[in-house]
Amino acid sequence: MSGAVETAMRPDVYPWQQGAWGQLQLLRQRLPHAILFHGAAGIGKADFIEHFAQGLLCENVRADGHACGACPSCGWFVQGSHPDYRRIRPEAFEDEPGEGEEGEDKKSKTKPSKEIKIEQVRALTDFMNISTHRQGLRVVVLYPAEALNMPASNALLKTLEEPPPGTVFLLASNSLDRLLPTILSRCRKFALPLPAHAEALAWLQAQGVADADSWLREQGGAPLAALAQSEAGNRDEIDALLQYLAHPGVEGALRTADKLQKVPLSSLVAWQQRWLYDVFSCKLTGNIRYYPRYGRELKALAEKVHVSRLLAAIKGTAERRATADHPLSPKLFIEDMLLDYTSCCA
Repeated sequence: MSGAVETAMRPDVYPWQQGAWGQLQLLRQRLPHAILFHGAAGIGKADFIEHFAQGLLCENVRADGHACGACPSCGWFVQGSHPDYRRIRPEAFEDEPGEGEEGEDKKSKTKPSKEIKIEQVRALTDFMNISTHRQGLRVVVLYPAEALNMPASNALLKTLEEPPPGTVFLLASNSLDRLLPTILSRCRKFALPLPAHAEALAWLQAQGVADADSWLREQGGAPLAALAQSEAGNRDEIDALLQYLAHPGVEGALRTADKLQKVPLSSLVAWQQRWLYDVFSCKLTGNIRYYPRYGRELKALAEKVHVSRLLAAIKGTAERRATADHPLSPKLFIEDMLLDYTSCCA
């Protein structure tokens, strides 16, 4: 089911987004031509902006800004066929036939692109040059904004510099530092914070997630990421990495890299980054945020590793996040990451 359909069927935003939704309604009287929603991955930004898009297009919008769910506009939105709405995402995000670029034969593609391409942005030209269906707004949703490649970024920038009348762009980003400063300057930024741990935990438990606290902590407090990981069914991959991080060594690094080479590199980098933050926090304050299951191992590492080496490891892991989506070789990327960790923490 597409994100638009899921959002349209859900009567409200997530519980932790209620405050942000109320703040957002204050912008509706003088609606910016572009709003950039930003926050951690896995907290529901895409659902939030799709829900807002439906509300902007609704013909009988409720007083609280939510779509009525019953007018013709809402019907079209649910069906994914609203004439005044466009959604731009990487091909890799599209999970239904017919959601990608028009005329494409998806079967001919061996690996869907993780980038938003210039052709997708240019395709908006005709959309923005025709009259709206019922003299309302046009709405363009684009996420994640950091997936824009450079040509697509420049094409979008031109549109944002001279926005067509009656058109609203809703963008979402997990990483503002990966966007062009010129794009940032032409959008109204709107922060979506992580939910409080107790609120996110209660929501996960209501979804029937077993061991919800551990899943939530391991995903940095992001409830949707925790739900997705819990539904995957096991912790084999993350535990393979954590077992190595707890007992680093050269031979172990090579074995672990071979075992994990099919795991998304961005996930591996994020898991290691959280591990290092836990070591650092444990060393300075005795607190462990992400991996309390490995409390004994983290305390042992914190006692022996020097702060300067630990900071170097944290910096190196942060730098790897920028290249995790485009490695020359996944296995070599992981080997290099783990061997660097070994030299700092073994």
